[in-house]
Amino acid sequence: MRVVHRDTGDETAAVTRRLRDGMARGVLSFPLTSFREDGTLDAAGYRSYVAAQLATAPGALFPACGTGEFFSLDEDEYRQVVTLAVEEAAGCVPVVAGTGYGWAQALRFARVAEEAGADALLVLPHYLTAAPQDGLVAQLERIAAGTRLPLIAYQRGQVAYTADSLRRLARVPGVVGLKDGHSDLDRLQRLTLAAPGDFLFFNGAATAEIQARAYAAVGVPAYSSAVHAFAPEIANAFFAALRDGDTGTADTLLRGFYVPFVELRDRVPGYAVSLVKAAARLRGRPVGPVRAPLTDPSAADLADLKTLLATGLDLVGASL
Repeated sequence: MRVVHRDTGDETAAVTRRLRDGMARGVLSFPLTSFREDGTLDAAGYRSYVAAQLATAPGALFPACGTGEFFSLDEDEYRQVVTLAVEEAAGCVPVVAGTGYGWAQALRFARVAEEAGADALLVLPHYLTAAPQDGLVAQLERIAAGTRLPLIAYQRGQVAYTADSLRRLARVPGVVGLKDGHSDLDRLQRLTLAAPGDFLFFNGAATAEIQARAYAAVGVPAYSSAVHAFAPEIANAFFAALRDGDTGTADTLLRGFYVPFVELRDRVPGYAVSLVKAAARLRGRPVGPVRAPLTDPSAADLADLKTLLATGLDLVGASL
């Protein structure tokens, strides 16, 4: 396997600065991947959808990640998805492509992302098996050694770093940040205190807004927003309320939209993606269905989603 010689100096520092600036400016967009009814990739629909996401000024764009159904893309589809995202972004925001599975497969996708022009990589949790801390660190070390792109580690599921492991990761050239999906604030506080001051952290909970204030209290105000994938008006209004200390608006959106949305999301496994995609279709976005093993929402859940979406949009003065 060919090893790419990394640039871990000025280029990585510049990308890290852009990501930090973007995280302070807006929510992080994790675009859905557009499929046709027969399950094939809809490149034109995806380009249109990504352009609409970018028009709402996210802090960064994360194509082909969990919300984008990375796990269902083959290598050629992945190449198209990342290339289109880079073309549409045109340098206006950083583009962080997903990669994952074992380190050897992750490097195959990493090389594709490099060729497509991505700025960085989000390393999704490895497949299936639990692993000791030494193995989790070694996984990132092997990926970092084989790509010039900066890496953001993603702890979720079977991946959870200790403070000592985080210190080791932060010393790996090119590892610049951590996305947290566990919402264990005790552990997260220990990680933030163990990390160097320039290390990036962001909240990657399934509906991050629910816990955004708690994350901010331990020094992690930045977050990804699945809601932004279908209702950027709501996501941006909530972000602005938090930024401006407008607790009244934040609480209104939490009570009237976010909490009911989470309750609906929790009805069926996989709704964290398929419900988001259904909501985007309700807005007229050309994203199509989910791929197996996910399933689209039932008719009853879709009706509840439509009612809730209309309520949420009304709260911010928008409409379906």
